[in-house]
Amino acid sequence: MQFNHPIVIQGGMGIAVSDWRLAKTVSQTGQLGVVSGTAINSVLVRRLQDGDAAGDCRRALKAFPSQEIAQKILDTYFIEGGRPANQPYKRPPMFNLESPKALLQLTVAASFVEVWLAREGHNGLIGLNLLEKVVLPNLACLYGGLLAGVDYVIMGAGIPREIPGALDLLAQNQKATLKVPVAGAAEDGITSFDPQSVMEGTELVPLKRPYFFPIVSSAILAANLKKKSTGRVDGFIVEGPLAGGHNAPPRGPMKLNERGEPVYGTRDEVCLKEMAALELPFWMAGYYATPEKLAEVRAQGAHGVQVGTLFAFSEESGVKEEHKAQALKKITTETAPEGGWIFTDPRSSPTGFPFKAARLSGTISEEALYLSRKRICDLGYLRHAYQKPDGSVGQRCPAEPVNDYVKKGGLEEDTVGRKCLCNALMADVGMGQIQAGGVEEQPLLTAGDDLNNVARMLKGKSSYSARDVVAYLLGLDGTAQVALQSEAPLTV
Repeated sequence: MQFNHPIVIQGGMGIAVSDWRLAKTVSQTGQLGVVSGTAINSVLVRRLQDGDAAGDCRRALKAFPSQEIAQKILDTYFIEGGRPANQPYKRPPMFNLESPKALLQLTVAASFVEVWLAREGHNGLIGLNLLEKVVLPNLACLYGGLLAGVDYVIMGAGIPREIPGALDLLAQNQKATLKVPVAGAAEDGITSFDPQSVMEGTELVPLKRPYFFPIVSSAILAANLKKKSTGRVDGFIVEGPLAGGHNAPPRGPMKLNERGEPVYGTRDEVCLKEMAALELPFWMAGYYATPEKLAEVRAQGAHGVQVGTLFAFSEESGVKEEHKAQALKKITTETAPEGGWIFTDPRSSPTGFPFKAARLSGTISEEALYLSRKRICDLGYLRHAYQKPDGSVGQRCPAEPVNDYVKKGGLEEDTVGRKCLCNALMADVGMGQIQAGGVEEQPLLTAGDDLNNVARMLKGKSSYSARDVVAYLLGLDGTAQVALQSEAPLTV
């Protein structure tokens, strides 16, 4: 069965690793560039507080359908010339089941800005990546992406069964809702988003409904989503345990190897024949970033591959330049530790999902250093909803101060080993918060197992571009690579 979609999908890596510059570069090669929508409201306000030196955010905000909303955002967060380096960032409010309208407006605008900039000046395709686990901002993020004309929505870290129906409603500017798990409650909570209310009288027109690709870890889950989602599912990203960021937990009881990493077995392997039988396009993700593996999975029915790690360390990615340079130098000049440069940590993420961290001194907090960090939850994207004794809904995070978590009814053992990924990932892209006492948040780079092989992209250089990655994956010769470097789109 033939499908008219790009062969290579650039992974949507948050926070702001897959930013608009990376996505735009990939899209201009004819493949699918993807922006991350994770914490995108915080990304926008920190860019504005850093002065928006090139004027990109302000240029995109001028295209936003409500100039009244855009101006309120600028009045609240923009600092001409940028904040002093030792000055903390002003933070937006945290999300709740019923978030303030100003926060929803900010989130719509931030998602719009990222997609709009990625699409600016070319006709390539752009996707938006979100996490099911970060449920409260998702409807506003989706709507902002739709306003900017996003072509694809990709979502993992959970089972996004309600998203297709939400996309159908949002494309018609209608109110959409999502269920929110509430620990201790008999029923899920509900969060909603009404474009008519949030956009405050802005004239709204019907929007393009993008393709929707959930990220799955099994053919069984893919079949379930195809059959039971609230709307149309258009394809799948099949992500294995060697992919970066969050991984699906192993099927069955959690077992750890001698390094303390989750053990995945044959039950976690995906049958490509079963995926092909669903008669929807699918892309393999997680250690498939070679032309040989691309050809192999295409021969077995896959449409292509999704690649994250190679793009994450390219020149165009949002990772802070010094972190990229340190990582690439270390990988190319030193011997990898036992087990490789990646550690799959079963405990660090507040989501409860295994999370991959790069073992790179100087670009990742060593365990002792991280444990000395004063625990604080001031961004709150990975908080969990819970029912209070009075029946109302509160939120808690196992990475927040232990006493606070326990006072909210959480178990102390759930806090052991948890890390504040929100603040660490913001530091990865050079927007780390300055906490009390002038302490700057430490980075915590994540990558897939392909980090062990990223040196193959350098070829004697100190860096490489996203176009180099596309050319490598598609096995292009020198002439075709020159075409890519000249921004000529590629037809495969």
